[in-house]
Amino acid sequence: MSNSAEEIMNPPSSKRLKLNDSENEDRLSDLHDYIILHILSFLNAKDAVGTCILSPRYKDLWKQLPNLTLCSYDFRTFKIFTNFVSKVLSLRDSSIALHALEYSKSGCIEPRQLKKVVNYAISHNVQELKLSYLCDIELISNSIFSCKTLTCLKLYAYPRTDIKEKTLFPKSLNLPALTILHLGNFAFCPSDNNPQVEPFSTFKRLNSLVLYNCALKDAVTLCISSATLVNFTVRSYSYDYYKIELCAPCLGTFAFIGKPFQKLSGSSLSYVKHVDIDAEILSMEMEPPLFLLNWLFKLTNTKSLTVTASTLQVLSLNSDVLKIKLPSLGNLKSLKVKREPLAYRFRKMLMEAKLQEIKSRKEAAKLRKSFKAGLEPSAPIPDGIINFLLQNSPSAQVYMVDC
Repeated sequence: MSNSAEEIMNPPSSKRLKLNDSENEDRLSDLHDYIILHILSFLNAKDAVGTCILSPRYKDLWKQLPNLTLCSYDFRTFKIFTNFVSKVLSLRDSSIALHALEYSKSGCIEPRQLKKVVNYAISHNVQELKLSYLCDIELISNSIFSCKTLTCLKLYAYPRTDIKEKTLFPKSLNLPALTILHLGNFAFCPSDNNPQVEPFSTFKRLNSLVLYNCALKDAVTLCISSATLVNFTVRSYSYDYYKIELCAPCLGTFAFIGKPFQKLSGSSLSYVKHVDIDAEILSMEMEPPLFLLNWLFKLTNTKSLTVTASTLQVLSLNSDVLKIKLPSLGNLKSLKVKREPLAYRFRKMLMEAKLQEIKSRKEAAKLRKSFKAGLEPSAPIPDGIINFLLQNSPSAQVYMVDC
C-alpha cells in the first residue's frame, strides 16, 4: 500500500517456514471480497490494515471496511496512535458508508482529533458509534447529538480536570433512529428545580439502555419513561443513593451489577420476565439488603432469575430475611445461581457484620481466625436463601453454575 501500510505498520521480520502443498494452499483467494471484508470487520483497525502485506489483492481492501475499531492500547505511544488514526481516516474509501466506529484512548485526548473522528463518522452516515475518552464533553462536536443515522451510541466520558467527577449529560438531543444507548460516568441534571430528571423521553425508538456509574445532580429521582424499552442494565460501583422510576411497559429484561443503593419504583418491574443481579457491598452504612428485597417484591411476573453468591450474601445480611413472606416470584420457572469466589473485601465486610452479633470474645476470636484461614464465610451460599426465593415457585428449576 503506497504511502499507507508501510508508514502505518512496521511488521517484524519473520523466518519463512517450509509448508507442504496442502498447508500452502491459499483458500482465502477463492472468497469474494465482501466475505473477506466481513472477516476483517471483526479485527481492530491496526490488524485489518496489516493484512495489506499478505498479497496485492489485500493492498487496498481494508479501505472499504464498514467497521473501524481504533484503540490506543494497540500502540506503543499516543503519537503513533494519533498518526495512525489520521492516516486511516484520510486513506479510507470515502464512498463507502461507515457502519460502526469505536474510538477509545487512555489518558487525555486532543479535542481536535476527537472532533475529527466524530465528524468523519457523522459525515459517513455512521450507525453505531462507541467513544471512550478523557476529555470535556463540551469540546467534541455537537453533531453527535443530532445524528439522524445513529442507531447505537456508547459514550464513556471522563472530565480532564477530575476523572472522579461526572460528565453532565446534554439536555438537547435529537437522535430519532437511536435504539441502543450506553452511557458511562454521566450525571443527569434537571433543567429547572424539579427533583425529577427525565433524560431519555425524546428517544422514541429506544430498545436497550445501559447506565454505567451514572448519578444525579440536583435531583433525587431518575425517570425512565419509554414505550419501546425492552432491556435495562445498571452498573453502579458508588454509594450514591437515588431513586429510579420506571415507566416502560415493554421492559422484559433487567440487569444490575454493583452496589445496590438505588430504590426502584414504578409498575414496570412487574412486566420484567428476566432478571440478572450481581450485587456486592463493602459497607453497612445504609441498608442495601432492604433495597434488594424491595426489588424482589416487585418481580411478580419474572420467569427467570439469575443471582450471584454475593447477591445472596447481601440478602442474608438482613437477619430476618428467611421469615419474610414474598409477595412475588410466583411465576418463576428458572433460578440460576453463579457460585463465584467472594472478593476479599466483601468477605471481610461479612465477617464484621457477624462480629456485631457475637457477644463472646472467644467466638469473635474464632471467627477472625477462620477468616484469616479463608474459611469464613463457611458457605458461599447462605443456608435457606434458595428456598426463600423459591417459596412461591417450588417447582422452578435450579441451576448452580461455577464461575
